Parts: sequence; structure tokens; C-alpha cells
Amino acid sequence: MENSFGSLINSASSVLILLPVRPYLDQVAAGLALYLAIRDQKDASISCPTPMTVEFNRLVGVNKVTADLGNKNMVIKFINYNARNIERISSEVEGNELYMVVIPNPGAKAPAKENVEISFSGVSAETIILVGGVNESHYPQLASKDLMGTKVVHIGTRSLALSPNRNILSFARPASSVSELAAALIEELGITIDTDIATNLLMGVEEGSRQFKGPDVTAETFELVARLLKKGGQRLQVQVDKAQFPSPRQAPPTAPLPERVEEESPKEPPKDWLEPKIYKGTSIS
Repeated sequence: MENSFGSLINSASSVLILLPVRPYLDQVAAGLALYLAIRDQKDASISCPTPMTVEFNRLVGVNKVTADLGNKNMVIKFINYNARNIERISSEVEGNELYMVVIPNPGAKAPAKENVEISFSGVSAETIILVGGVNESHYPQLASKDLMGTKVVHIGTRSLALSPNRNILSFARPASSVSELAAALIEELGITIDTDIATNLLMGVEEGSRQFKGPDVTAETFELVARLLKKGGQRLQVQVDKAQFPSPRQAPPTAPLPERVEEESPKEPPKDWLEPKIYKGTSIS
């Protein structure tokens, strides 16, 4: 099919995977699984508008997530330096090496290393994959002019709410997690799921399905988990505070014994305690 996920990815030479603002672990896991799956066949990159937090460090390849939307152009910027001190900039090529020479005005100093900042801009990707999200506000990158004319597809457990002039091909459908959808799409591409991809998908499915207690968990979810475990995928480890549980070789601390209190000799009860008691009150209906 012309508009199948497989045909769109196979026909593209470069792919950019976009994560939403403040993504969940499930969304990052799904995006990284897709990135790891296609990076050997395509010019692939993965980007997120917000920084990765510590909780994502367990995912394989999280260091590949960048804030840059694209790397088509290199941008060299001089920071904390007065550009008026530069007389001119020249460049020349010797062999395969490019030399750029910054020539300052007479009496002025040339920029120092700490004044040079290198970044990248421009999107060269032919196809963009949006992972998760609810509406366009989760993808501020869509407002960039660099994305004009680029094919944009979306995967998620719900469709994106879009403005009327936005055209995005959606592969959203109900599932236990975005990672479960990503696994199905990777298998559709005919790409072998290795240990790293399986680990990311397994962590994503477990987190996205609320430890397999979500309403969209099905038999297919558990079948996928079994396949990922066979591929060597590692489950999400829950950290336990060891201080709460003493070692079996170490006896738990005992509470100090209370101080001994000398018992008093028993006293004879008052005489009226041994007489019959008469209680007065209202009747209970």
C-alpha cells in the first residue's frame, strides 16, 4: 500500500523522529526503539523540545536525543565577542580540510575558543514521525518553515487534534502503550528486533500499560512481551529501599526492654463492688 507505514519509511532516505513536549517514558522508549531500528538503513535522527530527565537514562540510546530540529546546516556563532572587531573572514580548502580564518581589525583581539559556539539548523529529513502527544501544542516544531513540504506521520494511542490546514498521516489506534504500536510497526518493516530495541520496547510497554493493568491490555500485549523477553529484553527494574527490609542474615533490631516496675500488693475492692448493680436508662426500640 502506498500510504502504509512500511512504504513511507522504505521510500525515505532520511527520517526525523520527534518526541512531544515533556514526554512520558513510554513515548521516549517507542521513539528510541524506532530510531535504533532504522538508523542502520536510513539517515535517522531523534529530537525532543525539552531535555531528557534522569528517569530516561535506563533507555538505550537516550544520549542520541537532541534539542536540535535538524542538522542540515552547521552554524558557527561568536558569543560574548564584539563582531565589529572583525575585519573579515576568509576560507580556503587544502586537500580535504577546510580552513576558516577570522581576521580582526588592527589593534583588536581575535575571538578566543570560549567565544565560539557551534550548532546545527535546518531539516533535511524527507519523513517526520511524531510519537505520542495529544495536539499540536505538544509539537512546537511543526510551526517551523523547515518542515514545509515534508511528509509527517503520527503514531500514538489516540489521534492528534490538528488545525484544519495541517495534513498528517495518522497510524494512531488504541493499544496498551505507544511502545506496543512501535513494536508492531518495526515488525511490519521486517527489521529484526535486537536486545537493545527489545529492552526499550519492554520498558515502554510496562510503563505505558501501568504495569499491565491498563484497560487496553490484551492477549496480544502479553504475546508481545513474551517475544521481547525471548529477544533478550530487560524489564523495568523497581528500586526498593533496602533499609526497609533487613538482610536475612542479619536479625532485625530489637526494641529495648521496658524498665522493670515493682508490682504493688493487691488491695481489697470496696464493699459496694460486690453488691448487685441497678442501671437506669431509656429503652431502646
